[in-house]
Order: sequence, then structure tokens, then C-alpha cells
Amino acid sequence: MPRLRHLLTLSLGAALLHLPSVQAAEQLPDAIKKIEAKGAKIVGQFDAPDGLRGYAAQYQNRGMALYLTPDGKHVLLGNLYDADGNDLSSAPLQKLVYAPMAKEVWAKFEASNWIQDGKKDAPRTVYLFSDPNCQYCNMFWEQARPWVKAGKVQLRHIMVGIIREDSPAKSAALLAAKDPAKALDDHEKAGKSSTLKAMKDIPAAVQTKLAANMQLMEDLELQATPAIFYMDDKGELQQQQGAPTPDKLAKILGPM
Repeated sequence: MPRLRHLLTLSLGAALLHLPSVQAAEQLPDAIKKIEAKGAKIVGQFDAPDGLRGYAAQYQNRGMALYLTPDGKHVLLGNLYDADGNDLSSAPLQKLVYAPMAKEVWAKFEASNWIQDGKKDAPRTVYLFSDPNCQYCNMFWEQARPWVKAGKVQLRHIMVGIIREDSPAKSAALLAAKDPAKALDDHEKAGKSSTLKAMKDIPAAVQTKLAANMQLMEDLELQATPAIFYMDDKGELQQQQGAPTPDKLAKILGPM
């Protein structure tokens, strides 16, 4: 699965990401300031070989490694490799740029308006943006049943409405249900035979929840459902777009 750096390149909107820049008290060299003036946000400094000084930057939602030459007058941009072909920039960027981004995105998911699917104490959590009219969302729901029923995984469905005209009102019906978890379970179990009705008069509170979910999806620049997010074995945020192939299920849901 792609690491978060690839995900960010494709799908994280600027409105979501606010990594702190290097404090003003830490005076940046003039050459680095010139790069900062072009729109790069300097978020940290790291060790580099042969007199170079490494700086981690965020630019257009991508991690970017900058290397200041010993004379302080020139800046090299890009990943640095040693004689054995080892990437010396990857680890610093992961620590200083992508890990904070992942933490912030995960916090956004936790604070969103999701419907619980599975045991609350299940050790593994997977978030997905889901549309009630999405057949591939239903497919992933079916794929995940063994893990969910075994208590190993909990899915958290961030309900949105993008596929059909009645999708938002159907999501609203689920969010407004007396027991949203049961309503979602009944809907997914029924598949194409679902009797879920679009909500005619959506309460303001429910509309606010749905709008917040839609805004989060827009901030992430996601275009389709299901958009699945999970933490891999290294604790790094990963994304799966669409129902996964069988060989990818274990990566998302873990071992059975």
C-alpha cells in the first residue's frame, strides 16, 4: 500500500494541514528563507553528511528535503542518497512531516460523525467514507465481516452522500436513526434489497453532521467511496480507494 507521503500528494487538501513551522526564534539561513518565501513551510531541521544542513519542509502537501551547502549560499532540493543507494531523506521526512500529518488526519477522523460497526474495544480501527448507495461500500462491508464478527476490527463509517440524488438524505436517515449502528447493519445486510428510505425533513443537527462529513471528504480531495483509511503495522496512515482485492484485505484488517 502507498505510504502516507503518496497519499498526501494525491489527496490531502491544504485546508486540513497546518504543521507548525520552525519558530521565528530559530533564525533560518537567508538561502533557506528564500525557499520559504516561495511558499515552503520549514517544519524542522535534521543531520546531513559532509557539512550539509538538512531542512524538512512542507510544500503543496508534500514533504520536501532541503540541503544547505556548507557555504550557506546554495540549497539543494530533493532526496539525498549515500554510496550504497540508501535514501537519507526518507526517515527525516517521515518523522518531521508525514507523521505529524498522519496524526492530524487521524484526529479529524476521530472527531467526525461516524457510525460504529463492530465492538468498541476491537483493537484495530478502520475509517471509511461511505455512501448508502455505494455497492463497493457494501462489498467492503461484506469482506470485513469475519474480522468484525471476531472482534478484531471495528469499522467507523463516515457517512456522506455523493452517488445519487437521494444519497445525502439516506445518510441523514442513518445518522438520525434511534440506533444508527443497527440501521446501518440492516441496510448493509439487505444489499440491493435494502428498504432504507431517504429522509424527507432533515433536522438541522443531522444536516450539520452530514455537512461536516462532506466537508472533510472535500478537504481530503476524495472523489469516490469507499475511501478507506487505516494504520499499518508501522503505525503509518494508509489509504485504500475502493473495495480492496483479497490480497489487500489482511493489510487493512490485520491477521485473522
